[in-house]
Amino acid sequence: MRLVILLYVLCLSGCAVFDSVGESFSGLTEYFGGDEVTDPPKALIEYPPEKTIDVIWEASVGVGTNQQSVNLVPAMGSETIFAADRKGLIVARALANGNKLWERNTDLPFSGGPGVGQGTLIIGTSDAEVVALQSETGAELWRAKVSSEVLSVPVVANGIVIIRSSDGNVVALNEKTGAKLWSYEVPVPALSIRGTGTPVLFEENIIGGYDNGKLMALRMKDGKFIWETSVAIPKGRSEVERLVDLDVNPLEAAGVIYNASFQGGVSATSAIDGEVIWRNESISSHSGLSNDWRYLYLTDVESHVWQLDQRSGLSLWKQQDYHQRQLSPPAVFENYVVVGDFEGYVHCLSALDGRSLARRHVAGGAITAKPVIVGDILFVYATDGTLAAVRVH
Repeated sequence: MRLVILLYVLCLSGCAVFDSVGESFSGLTEYFGGDEVTDPPKALIEYPPEKTIDVIWEASVGVGTNQQSVNLVPAMGSETIFAADRKGLIVARALANGNKLWERNTDLPFSGGPGVGQGTLIIGTSDAEVVALQSETGAELWRAKVSSEVLSVPVVANGIVIIRSSDGNVVALNEKTGAKLWSYEVPVPALSIRGTGTPVLFEENIIGGYDNGKLMALRMKDGKFIWETSVAIPKGRSEVERLVDLDVNPLEAAGVIYNASFQGGVSATSAIDGEVIWRNESISSHSGLSNDWRYLYLTDVESHVWQLDQRSGLSLWKQQDYHQRQLSPPAVFENYVVVGDFEGYVHCLSALDGRSLARRHVAGGAITAKPVIVGDILFVYATDGTLAAVRVH
């Protein structure tokens, strides 16, 4: 029952539902309140820390997500970090010390991004607009209209901006002018979870997962269809039971695309021809994936953290101490796996066996965005607008 309630709050039945449901969504912390919660978040367990998490610097980015279900994430330049809030503020800060380099207030309802290009920042809005800013100054370069709200992070490469909108459309825009180059429409099921995964580039193709459980490759320069394959198979009788949204950002490693689905499992697919290499249907996730040289790491729908073998999809360990704490996608570096939770804690786990090594309270809001790693520093962005740089040692 708890899952069904959450789905009906977060699901879309076409793009128009966002106006009536999405904008009134009051955040994860409110969802956890009240007597109707039958499976509450697990209380944090005390343990002797083996590592320390230090906050190097901390800053505020406006209202953050403003307690709404959008996909605003930190983005990296060469020595700069960019972050945007729900009310149209976008800020550039120095990676080393957090000093503000510039900020711009657009008054736009930002919903997805930013993505970083060659001297550009690209960000989408709930009003079906895409905005390009100059990354050095924040000056606006152009605006383009798309078919619906943008929840995925724009992908920029080779002078082309790839936008995925909530109605299933994939649109390519000219990075310099915003002119439309091509578009491709993918049908969206009547009921789907709110969210859109960000496609991944492989050679000349862009590969993304869709709400129908299919993975598709399109040629980036002209939108030509290359291949399509079903990696998550719907099961059950009701529309809720048959949800298999691929809202997780896919990963590419050594020519293999790894993806996870809500109720449809985790999969590995050949990036060349779409052949499914393996499926592990025991895991449901709408969060995100990370990888190192041999393993995959992901957070499932119950906020359990998993390590899987990339070659077979078999589980090697599972960390359940953070049950229902609404963990962020994991970030992995060195021998650590790092996640954030709905109370603003950053947790450091051992990549060897998943045991808890350290935690630190960093923000007043939930940390839902995947931490970004630069060298030995992790950058976290919380829903209350807290942007922080932390180090594990």
